[in-house]
Formats: sequence, structure tokens, C-alpha cells
Amino acid sequence: MTDTRFMALAISLGARGLGRTWPNPSVGCVLVKDGIIVGRGTTARGGRPHAERVALDQAGEAARGATAYVTLEPCAHTGQTPPCARALVEAGVARVVIGTGDPDPRVAGAGIQILRDAGITVDTGPLEAEARALHAGFLKRVTTGRPWVTLKLASTLDGRIATTTGESRWITGPQSRRVVHGLRARHDAVMIGGGTARADDPSLDVRDLGEMRQPVRIVLSRDLNLPVNSRLTKTAAQQPVWLFHCAGAQTRPWSGTEVDLIEVAQKDHQVDLHAALAQMGARGLTRVLCEGGGHLAASLLHFDLVDEIILMQAGCAIGSDGLPSLAGMGVRDLSTAPRFDLIESRTLGQDTLTRWHPRRAVPA
Repeated sequence: MTDTRFMALAISLGARGLGRTWPNPSVGCVLVKDGIIVGRGTTARGGRPHAERVALDQAGEAARGATAYVTLEPCAHTGQTPPCARALVEAGVARVVIGTGDPDPRVAGAGIQILRDAGITVDTGPLEAEARALHAGFLKRVTTGRPWVTLKLASTLDGRIATTTGESRWITGPQSRRVVHGLRARHDAVMIGGGTARADDPSLDVRDLGEMRQPVRIVLSRDLNLPVNSRLTKTAAQQPVWLFHCAGAQTRPWSGTEVDLIEVAQKDHQVDLHAALAQMGARGLTRVLCEGGGHLAASLLHFDLVDEIILMQAGCAIGSDGLPSLAGMGVRDLSTAPRFDLIESRTLGQDTLTRWHPRRAVPA
């Protein structure tokens, strides 16, 4: 029970850093001695220092003989900072409890081995499912090369996101919109398609949540058929903008801007989503929030690239002449339709929020 309690605290600490630490995982660490917390840490903004270092510095000499609760296996390699496993050894901790292992080939059991070789007791497993959920983006990037993709859908009861004239502000209420800003804050990047960029001219930033690391703004546009003087372009120097395009796109108009142009392969007359996500992973992104539009959302679902759906529904109806939240997916047989399991359901003022995970035989 004690291990579960302190690991739960470590997980809550790690959750505070989501969206702020990429390409590193957002780890939580708690140091406990004689039942008293003597140090706690979260991976710092930008990924360094690591959570273990933060907690050890806070504890000082009190770390000697303490138990460390860490959400992810301590790193074993020397990068810009010394390995955390060595730091725990040098601090004299007596026991380390680990939420889940790190599949990074530079770690992958080596951190645990360093600790055990030094005579430190190592236990694994308390709240492993919760620890893996915390680090889902990092784990997916390490094992597949792609970031975790959350698809956010905000619609009417009949699944419409705009009227026939294109009016969409505001379908959902203020509480739902505030939750969206929280979602952006917990993801490394926010992604939209070219159609949404042209229609809405969005900012895709986090507002009214205090000072924080803003997410990368990503637009997928095969031909770069986008307005160069958009809000995204005007703020690219302050908050990164990545434009994914295909060969032959008109890149010259963007030469004087601060946006980052990234060429990827084309598939079915659009940006190859597998290639684009692989590029995002290679650049360090671990968690990407997709906010539209209907064609991009449908394509992600069609190619089984969605790891989580967050659906916000308002208590209104528009009808079949409204713009659907999903474009056509070519489903002719129900047996081939993507299926999802309900993970969470709650109310947001007059709206509802449901969270869904894909029903897969083997997790991606």
C-alpha cells in the first residue's frame, strides 16, 4: 500500500510536465525516508534536469538510505547530463521502485542493472499500467518511431462541426474550450490539415493557463496551398510552425518566413501520414493532438494511426446539410469499421466529453 501511494504521487508529478519535456519523457520521482517525503521532482521544461536529479538536489544528504519512487527506469547513458542511475547510486539511496521499464536501447534494463550492481534493492510493478499511460507517447516513439496521436473531435449530437455556411463558432461551450487548451498544453504539438488552416486561420496556442512551453503547430498541406500571411506564419518566430508538404509544392513564397518546411512522400494524392508521423517522431515529438479537419481525421482513422479519441458533444443538432466531423472512410461492411472502447465519460457544463481507445488485438 505504501509503494502504491508514493508511486501514485510520482505519477501525478510526471503528469504535470506533459507537453513540456519532449524529446525526453516527463518523469516523476519521489524520495521517501522513514515514511517522510524528503525530495520530489519532475523532469524540467525542455527535458533537463531529469526528475531524479531534481529530487536528489532537493533531498540533499537525506537521500542516503531513502527509497526512490520513479515512474520510468532511470537512464543509464551519458548524454547532456550524467546517467540518473549513477546519480541514485552516488546519493546512497537504499531502494528504488520503478513504475515501468524504458525500452530505449541505451537503457532497456541497464539502469536497473547499475542499481542492483551497486547493492540497491530494485522493485518494479506498482501501478505499472498508470505509469505506462503517463509515458505512452515516449514509449510509442521509442518502439515505433511515431508519436502518440490524440484525435480531438468537437461536434453536435448528430456529428456535425459546422453549418452548411461554414459557421462553427461556437458549437461547444466555454468549459469545453478551456479543456481543449489543457489538451494542447499536455501535447508536444497540435496538428491540422490544410483545409482547416485556410478556413479558420487558427492560432493553435495555449491561452489563459499561465506561462508554459507552447506546442509546435503542424499543418499538413500537400501543395502548400496556404495563406502566407496567416496567424500561424506571423507568430512562427515565437511558437514553432512546421508545414509538411510533398514534392513539387511552391516553397518559394515561404522563404522569408520563420516556418519550418518539411517535405515528405505523397500517398493517395495527399501527404503520406505514416511518413509525416515518422518525421515528427524523428524530430522528438512524443504526443500530437489532431484538431482537424474531417478529411485528416478520417485518414488517420482509416490508416489506424489514432491512439486516443477525445469527443466533445454539444446539445444541439444541425442536420445532414452540416459539415460532418469525419469525411468518408469507404466503410461498406460494419465488420471493417474501426471500433473503440470507452475509457471515460463526463460532463463539461452543457457538453459531454468521452474518451476512447482503439480496440486492437496488440497495442501499437
